Amino acid sequence: MFSFLRKKLSTPSPGSASTTEVSAAPAAASAAVTDVPAAARSGWLDKLKAGLRKTGSSIATVFTGTRIDDALYEDLEAALLLADSGVQASEFLLADLKRRVKEHKATEPAAVKALLVDAIADLLLPLQKPLVIGAHKPTVIMVAGVNGAGKTTSIGKLTRHLCDAGASVLLAAADTFRAAAREQLAVWADRNTVDIITQSGGDPAAVSFDAVCAGRARGRDVVLVDTAGRLPTQLHLMEELRKIKRVLQKADPSAPHEVLLVIDGNTGQNALAQVKSFDEVLQLSGLIITKLDGTAKGGVLCAIAREKPVPVYFIGVGEKLQDLETFDAREFAQALLA
Repeated sequence: MFSFLRKKLSTPSPGSASTTEVSAAPAAASAAVTDVPAAARSGWLDKLKAGLRKTGSSIATVFTGTRIDDALYEDLEAALLLADSGVQASEFLLADLKRRVKEHKATEPAAVKALLVDAIADLLLPLQKPLVIGAHKPTVIMVAGVNGAGKTTSIGKLTRHLCDAGASVLLAAADTFRAAAREQLAVWADRNTVDIITQSGGDPAAVSFDAVCAGRARGRDVVLVDTAGRLPTQLHLMEELRKIKRVLQKADPSAPHEVLLVIDGNTGQNALAQVKSFDEVLQLSGLIITKLDGTAKGGVLCAIAREKPVPVYFIGVGEKLQDLETFDAREFAQALLA
């Protein structure tokens, strides 16, 4: 069984689900996926901090003064809203922060900033959950997202994560709607040296069905199904997603075992709307959040945590393979206010 946690089994991530599944994993496989070299993780954190700098700087400047007063809290609320934390999450964080300031008798803005890191980390903790592979063979992962969110690229990066962990992967090119989508996925299959099931002009549901059957016959650990990018308002395409899910269940009654949505972190509150819309259609099990670099929208994870807490398996801050990593609530909170 493969579990995509950053920490070792001896020190499981606080609040993470799937603890029993992780502890039941074979020792060799566990080490392959849970032990991340400190230097590599440190480099990733530097990229995350750089990616969130625009978001964080607007919040951090609130704490450059010398007084803790109503003006500070008003400025902080405005900064959180500008970072797309949303009204509910911003109000929640302010109330929680005031409580922490009172309990800790904090008198310095720097101390209040540290308490805000704690408040954000606690808010985001329910989103921190490992992607566990191995309970089913093959584990069928259906991936959805709007055009331009980085869906196919994220599938390529996720394939690399899975392969590096020792899992065998089969890709399904079920995005027959977008021109060159099959070719793009084929490039990622070639880079990762994995097989791909594709049909020229084929029905997306039929491609998905064939892929699950092929994955079972070939003994693959994971079948990753790439679906066509679409907007929630494109009802005929959203209905196609329902059809793919139904057909997957014909190939394997327990499938899909994971339904992931890739969302562009640049889109702010629209990202939250996408999570709600796709969850209504597909019952999402996890998120991959991309492009959290160079924007002022990083606070949208707070909005998701408060209003639609679907687990965040991975976040991305660039185009390279190593720019997609597992989500850690405290790391994100610290990077946000670095």
